[in-house]
Amino acid sequence: MTIELAEIEAAARRIAGHVVRTPTVPSPGLSDLLGVPVTAKLELLQRTGSFKARGAAAKLLTLDDAQRAAGVVAVSGGNHGIAVAVMAQALDVKATVVMPTSAPARATEIARDAGATVRLVDGMGAAFDLMDRLRSEGLTLVHPFDDPVVVAGQGTVGLEFADDAFGAEADGAAGADPATAPTDVLVSIGGGALISGVAAALHARAPGTRIWGVETNGAQAMAQARAAGAPVPVELSSIVTTLSAPMVSQLTLDHVSTLVTDVLVVSDAEAVRGSVELAEHAKVWAEPAAGCLLPAARRVVDQVGPHARIGLVLCGGNVTVADLTGWAAGFNVR
Repeated sequence: MTIELAEIEAAARRIAGHVVRTPTVPSPGLSDLLGVPVTAKLELLQRTGSFKARGAAAKLLTLDDAQRAAGVVAVSGGNHGIAVAVMAQALDVKATVVMPTSAPARATEIARDAGATVRLVDGMGAAFDLMDRLRSEGLTLVHPFDDPVVVAGQGTVGLEFADDAFGAEADGAAGADPATAPTDVLVSIGGGALISGVAAALHARAPGTRIWGVETNGAQAMAQARAAGAPVPVELSSIVTTLSAPMVSQLTLDHVSTLVTDVLVVSDAEAVRGSVELAEHAKVWAEPAAGCLLPAARRVVDQVGPHARIGLVLCGGNVTVADLTGWAAGFNVR
């Protein structure tokens, strides 16, 4: 089953005023770099530094009084935990965030500063196990991707992209300028909520647009699920912790199987190089979870041809200077 456009539109109305309507802009620098027109959705300018604020707000705003009083629990490699903590504080909801010890120190710091209780465990598998236990004790789960409400919240990225990049009448009838509207939109995949929501929105509002998912090697849960025909656990080794879901859900796999052209897997080194290139050519500070889109975009251009027009959903910018420069040195990215 896939979510409907009406669910995404309802989520957009619900979260309005709680999140930022981020800009969608043409990027001359990336267009020169890739050799084709590039349009970027700057979700790294979102509240909390990533798209995750949308899904968190969409879910938290549906809680009843008893659920708000009992509190919520979330599991995260970084960005979802930040978003749940910050949005819960804004909405006066108690939050517990479970993270692996490999999560960025900055993410745990921000979540604690927002008033959340942060529980650190050894690995994402253990984090999901603890999340399940806390849920059984009465906390309401704000799942990062296995929840239609969260997927609809993330789908509001796609609604805005459709309005801004394809024209206000991008409903399949008219409005899109064929000279500038993207032919191919690339979206990063962790658990798959973002690409599921974006693909559902664009399928309804800009049909015919190809959607491509991107993962890093060592965090390719969706690529393996597609190959197996069902969600399967994966062994995580990627440095890109914000994409490191130990397994996707049937909900997100259904969306990707139905609406996404392909899932491309790139190396950690390519993702880090992509972040450096985004800083140099697009003048934006992006984490490798967004940087991975650039090497994948090159593959899409090679496959589709020179008439491709690329759309990039730059999902987040929560990376420190020390982290990115350290990875660049480690991978010999200059």
